[in-house]
Amino acid sequence: MTTSIIKTQEINNQLSNSELKLKDIIKTLPKECFQQNRRKAWTQVILNVVMVGLGYYSLAIAPWFLLPIAWIFTGTALTGFFVIAHDCGHRSFAKRRWVNDLVGHIFLLPLIYPFHSWRIKHNHHHKHTNKLDEDNAWHPIRPEVFTSWDKTYQSAFELFMRKRLWWVGSIGHWAAVHFDWRNFKTKDQADVKLSVVVVLIFAAIAFPLLIATTGIWGVVKFWLMPWLVYHFWMSTFTIVHHTAADVPFAEADKWNEAIAQLSGTIHCDYPRWIEFLCHDISVHVPHHLSTAIPSYNLRLAYSSIKENWSPYLHDECRFSWSLMKQITDQCHLYLTDVGYQTFDEYYAKR
Repeated sequence: MTTSIIKTQEINNQLSNSELKLKDIIKTLPKECFQQNRRKAWTQVILNVVMVGLGYYSLAIAPWFLLPIAWIFTGTALTGFFVIAHDCGHRSFAKRRWVNDLVGHIFLLPLIYPFHSWRIKHNHHHKHTNKLDEDNAWHPIRPEVFTSWDKTYQSAFELFMRKRLWWVGSIGHWAAVHFDWRNFKTKDQADVKLSVVVVLIFAAIAFPLLIATTGIWGVVKFWLMPWLVYHFWMSTFTIVHHTAADVPFAEADKWNEAIAQLSGTIHCDYPRWIEFLCHDISVHVPHHLSTAIPSYNLRLAYSSIKENWSPYLHDECRFSWSLMKQITDQCHLYLTDVGYQTFDEYYAKR
């Protein structure tokens, strides 16, 4: 039995036996963490718009051999647009709901992302973080589920993990889930339809204009490539936040919300320029303890959490290709109450 599986089982015991409540942790956080600051929020908006504008300007003037650098910068800055909308989706950007909805819709438009669709699905993830069969973010696949798939689906998923194609994961999620209001409860479908219509109208105007003024290459240069970089970061942030060989996913009867958020959410350090452009979304543990904490207060909250709750926290990590290799090599399928197994282990037992 591997060390990671032993640790997983120990944490699973904590998940089922701990009497710790989420409110107990939240009470220890400084009140300043929850205070919305209009100046900070709108400063983030202005800085982000400037950075995205700078990115597009660099795309317009850069020679062909510098385009990859410009695409990476612009796509990362556009990820900052998503983080602003992320705060809006949690109602932590502004006190007025209509301001959150308006800003959220505007900042997701260049990403062709329906705001309410994302907001509703993402809030479900927060309510059921690391709960088997309920968490809808980057959840593990159990062997019995994998076995039930047809060969084509199995091969696609195995290719996706073995060949390190995790970075296209959010594209599939975006396309398959967020435009079909039938994926949502009846009470939410009106909001979802509104967001889908808004995005489609924007696309119907923006893409023909872009083609008319810059041609098909302009769509690739100014939209597709930065959009792919954005999805790289979306997929990466999502998988790293909750995936490691020793991070447990528990069934509902063994799931403890407080322990799941503390032990099942991973803090990962990225290069400072990425954290600046993406508004510290990688400081993710406090966000999972309370979605009311605005992004500009995440570091303050995390300092308090480390001071008071460090025994419960997962080890911090640093983004690198070796980290992504480790995740995609080890975290393939998930055995209930045991932990992750690789495809090689799965096939060896068949």
